[in-house]
Amino acid sequence: MNFDEIIDRVGTHSSKWDMMEPIYGVCPEGGIAMWVADMDFRPPACVSEAIARMQDHGIYGYYGDEGAYRAAIQWWMKERHGWSVDKNAIFTTHGLVHGTAMCLDAFTAPGDGVVLFTPVYHAFARTIKASGREVVECELALEDGRYVMDFDRYDTQMTGGETMLILCSPHNPGGRVWTREELEGVAAFARRHDLILVSDEIHHDLVMPGHHHTAMALIDGLQDRLVMMTATTKTFNIAGSHTGNVIISDEKLRARFAARMAAMGISANSFGLFMTEAGYSPEGAAWVDALCAYIDGNRKVFDEGIGKIPGVRSMPLEATYLAWVDFTGTGMTADEATARVQKGARIAANHGPSFGTGGENHMRFNLATPRARVAEAVARMQDAFADLQ
Repeated sequence: MNFDEIIDRVGTHSSKWDMMEPIYGVCPEGGIAMWVADMDFRPPACVSEAIARMQDHGIYGYYGDEGAYRAAIQWWMKERHGWSVDKNAIFTTHGLVHGTAMCLDAFTAPGDGVVLFTPVYHAFARTIKASGREVVECELALEDGRYVMDFDRYDTQMTGGETMLILCSPHNPGGRVWTREELEGVAAFARRHDLILVSDEIHHDLVMPGHHHTAMALIDGLQDRLVMMTATTKTFNIAGSHTGNVIISDEKLRARFAARMAAMGISANSFGLFMTEAGYSPEGAAWVDALCAYIDGNRKVFDEGIGKIPGVRSMPLEATYLAWVDFTGTGMTADEATARVQKGARIAANHGPSFGTGGENHMRFNLATPRARVAEAVARMQDAFADLQ
């Protein structure tokens, strides 16, 4: 669990480090990659050992008998989230962007409206548009510096052409852990407008001390319209395995989803299944606990340093490792602030507008990197905006 170790990822086909220059103009030699949502940490030893056992065996064939894999998922969800999962409700997809696409294909039709609470994870809107559906943006409101939902306003936006709501829980990029009351509000909204509710909970294990994530599956009265999405990929930093789970309790919805999976000939990546089984274990749980404590320390370093820059504010982080920073108070245009971050501080961070309405004048910074690098990023940001201080 040496999260302070600096691991050079440049030249390893890392999207985060090897694509930062063509996309953001930040050279990896001397630059800091804080955009793509993967971590600069090795996964827990139990996951690496699972891959080593595969290598030692030397044959990489099709994965059969998913009993242990499904049992590991059931154990984790019950142990960590208080959620009892039926093993027959689990579908394995090639990550949760793929899971989102499969839900759109199975439960909506071209031209349907799909509701997003924005700003939100940019891949949702991209996938919705690519599938020929319509993005319906319901903008989150700000209350005491945190995002909240305004269902009265959202009700007025509905036209009857919407068939699905995709929820990001915990929220990316705002880092909110939605309360049970807020989730009950989401459930009521979905029932009121007859929406299939897809709850993407990929960050549900990465919760800061003092906060508690509630799985949407634990909210009453939703089973006939609820699709849960979970994954080990963010939890254990194994995004390259492209493995995720779509979990559907309702038998009718499950049958529709199974039919589309079968029609597309989709089967699982054996590497991802072995890694999932290894991670969802007591050893993996201990590693996650240590990880969350470390990220919380990074959050404190980042927020304290960013808070010293006049007009710049980092939203309080309750979950994920993604800091959402608002530059509105500087009086600068988004282009001016972005240039200072990229050219002045030499940091590659996600641009806020890509997350939809409400993302203007914001940038998202990945804090899942050694603390020395976070401290360096803060120092560079302070220097890049030194004339404001």
